[in-house]
Amino acid sequence: MNRLTDKVAIITGAGSGIGRSAAELMGAQGARVVVADHDTASAEDTARAVEEAGGQALPYTVDVMDDTSVGDMVEAAVRAFGRLDVLCNHVGGTNPRKDLDLLRLDMDEFGRAVDLNVRSTLTGSRHAVPHMIQAGGGSIINTASVAGLVGDVLQISYGAAKAAVVNITQSIAVQYGPQGIRCNAVAPGTIMTPALLNNLPAEVIEALKGYNSLPYLGAPKDIGHTMVFLASDESRYLTGQLLVVDGGMTSRSPAVPGRRAMLPTE
Repeated sequence: MNRLTDKVAIITGAGSGIGRSAAELMGAQGARVVVADHDTASAEDTARAVEEAGGQALPYTVDVMDDTSVGDMVEAAVRAFGRLDVLCNHVGGTNPRKDLDLLRLDMDEFGRAVDLNVRSTLTGSRHAVPHMIQAGGGSIINTASVAGLVGDVLQISYGAAKAAVVNITQSIAVQYGPQGIRCNAVAPGTIMTPALLNNLPAEVIEALKGYNSLPYLGAPKDIGHTMVFLASDESRYLTGQLLVVDGGMTSRSPAVPGRRAMLPTE
C-alpha cells in the first residue's frame, strides 16, 4: 500500500535514529524523500538505504541553524522533485552536560537550544509554506518531546524549547489551514535511538522501562510510523495537534507503583 505516492518529503536529521526510520518508511510508502542531515555521510547512507528498498531519495547536507542553508535545502527539493508536500522538522536536542537546572544552566547553551529546536522549526516552515501553498496544501510535522510537557531537574532549555515547538505548531496550523496546510507535532518519550544506546548505561535504560505503562521502550520506527500517518491523507482532518508517543509515560500517576502493590494477589 503506497500511502504517500507522488508526495515529496523533506526530513531533517534523517541521517540516523528517528529521522532515518521516517525516511525509510516514507520511501517505502511511495514518497520521494530529501534526506537532510548535517553529516553528509549519514545522509548519503540513509538515502542509499531508501533507494535499495525501491524508493527515491536525495541526500542533502544542511545546517538547520543557518537560514540560508535551510532555504537552499527547500529549493533543492523543489528543483529535484518539482514540488513539496511534507516537511519533517526533526532536528533538535541540547547538551545535557551544559543544559542543567536554572542556576547552573550555561546560557550559551540556552541560545543554542533556541536556535537548534525553535528557530530551525520556524525557518524550515517559513521556506516550505510558500511551496506547499503552490502545491495546493501540505503537511508540516514538528518533533516536540515529552520534555516540553512536564518539569524536570535538568535540561531546562530543552524543555522550554520543545514547549515552544508545540505552540509554533498550533500557530502554523491556524495561520495556514485555510490554504490546506496542516501542521502537527509528535512528542516522543524514551526511544531506543543510537544516541540513547551510546550515552546511557544498560541499567539506566532498563530502569526507564519502569516509567512506562507498556513493558518496553520505543523504537525509532514507532515515531517513524506516526510521521508517515501525519504525512498521509489519512490524517487530512488532523491539524494543530500534539501526538504523544511515549508508551504511556506521561499518562501514569507517580503513585502507580505503590498502588499496584495494594491490588489483591488473586
